[in-house]
Amino acid sequence: MNLMTPAAPATVDIAQTIANSPGYWSTVLSRLLRDKVTLFFGLVLLLIVLMAIFAPLIAPADPYKASMIRRLKDIGFPGHPLGTDHTGRDMLSRLIYGGRLSLFMGVLPVLNALVIGGLLGVIAGYLGGAVNMAIMRTMDIFYAFPSVLLAIAISGALGAGIGNAILSLSVVFIPPIARVAETITTQVRNLDYVEAARASGASSLRIIRIHVLSNVLGAIFVYATSLISVSIILASGLSFLGLGTKPPEPEWGLMLNELRQAIYVNPYVAALPGVMIFLTSLSFNLLSDGLRSAMDLKT
Repeated sequence: MNLMTPAAPATVDIAQTIANSPGYWSTVLSRLLRDKVTLFFGLVLLLIVLMAIFAPLIAPADPYKASMIRRLKDIGFPGHPLGTDHTGRDMLSRLIYGGRLSLFMGVLPVLNALVIGGLLGVIAGYLGGAVNMAIMRTMDIFYAFPSVLLAIAISGALGAGIGNAILSLSVVFIPPIARVAETITTQVRNLDYVEAARASGASSLRIIRIHVLSNVLGAIFVYATSLISVSIILASGLSFLGLGTKPPEPEWGLMLNELRQAIYVNPYVAALPGVMIFLTSLSFNLLSDGLRSAMDLKT
């Protein structure tokens, strides 16, 4: 008669421990919830986005209605909580509506670059060789120019307008995203499970879709989030220079341009668009840092 204790319960305990352990995204979410700074600025960013989406319901006045008898009123003026601009238009309403164009011109170029740059980087990293050389050397050409000067040059050549500004910013952000995607893909393609999938006869498209993208998407998404803050600043700069949004559309960069002379008369009102640009860019930047820290489980 065998009096030895069977090892099955220990095996069951190990299996239950593994099954009950939190998954990757659950761990990331719990780390984000413990990061007070990321939560705070994420909430600030959410409020700005909701403010822009529901601008017609929130704005207290028509952002296009001018009144020369009420021009450059101070913050706290009756009927205009944040004062008025140089033509008497309500600043609060224009700031709320301005978030629509500013966010649109800041986020859309990064999304375009995320799709195009990510695709080029994955192709270059997975195929390697001459394809990698052709794609990445082309991307290196754009690195020879500072992003600000490149955006101004492209917008100046194409002409002023929202569409041309978005196109120029998309071109600016494609190379860095492609570089990140190429670097990660190059590392992933030589891993054992990718080699095993290739040896089993899986097609390149299937390997990229299942094995490569799962490793690349998270990293380039977090990196792209950090680029949104830069994109908002560049888009506002193009509008400030007259290469982006055209008057009388409310956009934070254009509002800064229109109020640059009023800074000597009413500096607080004139600085409000700059405050919104700074706050939105800071929120995106710190949110990106929080996501990066939460997704890096080694720290």
